[in-house]
Order: sequence, then structure tokens, then C-alpha cells
Amino acid sequence: MKKLLLSFLIVLAVDSIVSAQAYEGTVEFDKKKQEAFMIDYPYPPEAVENAITKKMEKLGYKPKEEKGIFNKDKGFRIYKDAFVTEINEERMDYIIKVESRGRKNQGESVVYMILQKDGSNAKTAFDAYQVEKVKTFLNGLQPDVLAENLELDIKAQEEAVGKAEKKLRGLKDDQDDLEKKLKNNKDAQRDTEKEIESKKQALDELKAKRVVDKT
Repeated sequence: MKKLLLSFLIVLAVDSIVSAQAYEGTVEFDKKKQEAFMIDYPYPPEAVENAITKKMEKLGYKPKEEKGIFNKDKGFRIYKDAFVTEINEERMDYIIKVESRGRKNQGESVVYMILQKDGSNAKTAFDAYQVEKVKTFLNGLQPDVLAENLELDIKAQEEAVGKAEKKLRGLKDDQDDLEKKLKNNKDAQRDTEKEIESKKQALDELKAKRVVDKT
């Protein structure tokens, strides 16, 4: 039964990956709508961002991230003058943003990728073959996304185990404290019983000294 369930989960994960296919759309960047390549993943943004970041790092590129409260381009990562042979034989700017698909879909992501050449959107000059190469690149990231999501799950589970172990240590410490208190209480009870017995004997001795009225 367990093997059957595991097989089902593996098939489900593979199906969800295969169903994620790149497509074309638009996104707001640099104060205007830009033609972009997009892909949806049934995984959280952190997993997708990690996969893309590591992919680009392997190619030797680190991004400049758009930040700032009033920056409308916040969240975009720009890889300037990058050379990605899987997409194009020329150096281009790769402008990428990963975000959640909405409050109700925090565990799902959408990727926007804008390609620029000399400050202009390169997609407008792409033919069908070049467009397909970009989509193939994005589709090819899916195993990396799955691997990064697994790492996040492992990390979360390790943290959960760590918290449980910390809780257990605390409970054991509490037990030790209670056992010490219980032992001290029993010792105190024995000492008090001895004290009571001693005082009773002293009381009886005092009572025995009373003068008996014989009249």
C-alpha cells in the first residue's frame, strides 16, 4: 500500500511538471508593457527563484535586483549582457521576475522573462525558431525547480524535527526538575515526620510533669 502511494505521488509530481509549459505574454517593466516569455509552476516562488539563480550562476552570471518601496520594477532581477547559448548566440539582457500566482495560490508561481538587446525588447525581432528556443529553455528548468522545491521541503522538515527535538529536551528538563522537586518533597516529608514525632515526645514528657490534684 505504501509503495503504491509513493508511486502515485511520484507520478503526480511528474504530471504537474510536464503540464507546465512556457507561453508568451506581457508584463509591466520600465514604465511600459513589455513582451515576455512566461511559465507557471505548481511550486512556491522561492523554489523557482533558487532554480533560476543557480542556473544563471552556473553560466557565470549574478543579477542586479530591483528594490525599493516605490520602485514599480521591484522584484525583477536583471542579468546584464549575459550569454546563454541555449537561447541565443548573442549577449543580451535577461530580465526575470518570479512571483506568486496570488494570495489563494501561495504555493504556485509565475515566471516573466524579458529579453533585451541594446535597450530594446528582443522578442519583437525573434522568428518562430528563436521563440521556441526560449520556451524550451524555460521548460528545461522544470527538473531544477522540482529539485529546489525538494530541498525546501527537506529544510522545512529538518526545522520541524529540530523544533520537536527542542520541545522534547524541554519536556525532559521539566521532568528532571519535577523529579528533583518530588525527591526533595519526600525528603522534607520524612524530616517533618521525624520532627513531629520528636515534638510529640517532648509534648508527652511535658504533660507527664503536670501536678495531679488529689483532693
